[in-house]
Amino acid sequence: MIPPVPLLPTAAPWLDLAGLAVFATSGALAAAQRKQTLVTLSFFALITGVGGGTVRDLLIGAPVFWVRDGKVAALCLIVAMLIWMTPRRWWSGAALDWFDAVGLAAYAAYGAAKALKYGVPPVPAAVMGVVSACVGGIIRDMLAGEPSILMRPELYVTAAALASASFVTLTALGLDATTAGLIAATAGFALRAAAIRWKLALPAYR
Repeated sequence: MIPPVPLLPTAAPWLDLAGLAVFATSGALAAAQRKQTLVTLSFFALITGVGGGTVRDLLIGAPVFWVRDGKVAALCLIVAMLIWMTPRRWWSGAALDWFDAVGLAAYAAYGAAKALKYGVPPVPAAVMGVVSACVGGIIRDMLAGEPSILMRPELYVTAAALASASFVTLTALGLDATTAGLIAATAGFALRAAAIRWKLALPAYR
């Protein structure tokens, strides 16, 4: 077992907010595409934005982040309002995929870092990174009646796993948390970007 990481990366607040804003956007858009009300958009934005982080914090014994920080819920509500007020043509599916790739990688690295900070062993810490990045989207898809991201052949969860596992491995090798976070998030984004560009997928069971 590696010792707990004493500090989160200095870029952690930005990694956290980047992932949160992107996932809140995807939640609000899921409701907007179904012509729902502003209240529903706000709920989807909030539950998608904080879902993964909430499960992570409950599992690692940390205070639930958005309950203690009023800026988080406010950011989700602002995102929902922006989606509500802007034309749908501004939010193409391709653009959202790329923003989502950034959020996925950032949140996976941040989730792993926070788990290590709370003394979680390396392998569960990497899993917590995946939970942080993916659970919000799973909840969003369930509420919207869409096929879950877990059931899509294109690499998605694997990219989150790469980012979180890379962070855990790099810190175990003695790299400082900030550098490890940036490298890990970049690796996760690169894999997700390649999956979007070339439709990469893992082999399916036969």
